[in-house]
Amino acid sequence: MSSLDDALQQLLAIEGATGAAIVDYGSGMALAQGGNPSFDLGIAAAGNSNVVRAKLATMRDLGVTDEIDDILITLSSQYHLINVLNTQSANGLFIYLVLSRAAANLALARHKLKGIAAQIEV
Repeated sequence: MSSLDDALQQLLAIEGATGAAIVDYGSGMALAQGGNPSFDLGIAAAGNSNVVRAKLATMRDLGVTDEIDDILITLSSQYHLINVLNTQSANGLFIYLVLSRAAANLALARHKLKGIAAQIEV
């Protein structure tokens, strides 16, 4: 079990991570954030809340009952990973992790992100 601050430090320790936030997708508010990804993490958190809510609504409309593990957005110089937390103690939250494409190993980052996400408790 990790506090939000502990989880944030673990996220930022992932090789290639430039920024991370733990976000309430209902309000779009970042509960914890850190790093220096070259843009405003608070604005990105709010915007990506719209992405998560839209995907959940689409799944509901389609009758898809699976849970979202993660959403990957690939930019020319960055990976943006959105990991939706599905545990009872962190329901309604997601992790937003920004990685440098030049410095990160995407498969390893996803593996580490999954382990960190499983420990988060609010």
